[in-house]
Amino acid sequence: MFLRPALGAATGSALLLLAAPATLAAPAPASAPAAPVAAAPATADANEAVTVHPTGRIAADGTVTLFGTYRCTGGTGPVFVSSSVAQGTSSVRHGIGGTRAVCDGAEHVWQNSGKPSSSTTLRAGVAHVEATLMELRPQGGLPLPHFHAAQRQDVTLTQG
Repeated sequence: MFLRPALGAATGSALLLLAAPATLAAPAPASAPAAPVAAAPATADANEAVTVHPTGRIAADGTVTLFGTYRCTGGTGPVFVSSSVAQGTSSVRHGIGGTRAVCDGAEHVWQNSGKPSSSTTLRAGVAHVEATLMELRPQGGLPLPHFHAAQRQDVTLTQG
């Protein structure tokens, strides 16, 4: 079951983003496709989903950029789209940024960029990506994670 690794990655990304400025929620650049195609997402509600575009980018410096779409409703706490990537047979997943989400029922584009640790080298080719739409809901004074949707799929990382 992949919720345990997703919980750790999503919670870590969300906590980092809580301290970040609101500019992280800026829309994706025009180069990101408007309607990514993805396998059917795993969702907690039929009206909530996260998709991953089948192509990501990897820059010469190792920065990975992933994108897709999301839709959610009823967020009462801060909501984030987090993403992680692995390559080959490695079970080690690398967090690739996080984006603040708006849960208004409309479809939105997300884009995350990040660079894995210096000891890891990702390359152009097939990569295993997981995107999670997670909310930090206040409960008893503590923000606890609530998963709106998750998607796992293989993507192709291209140089660029």
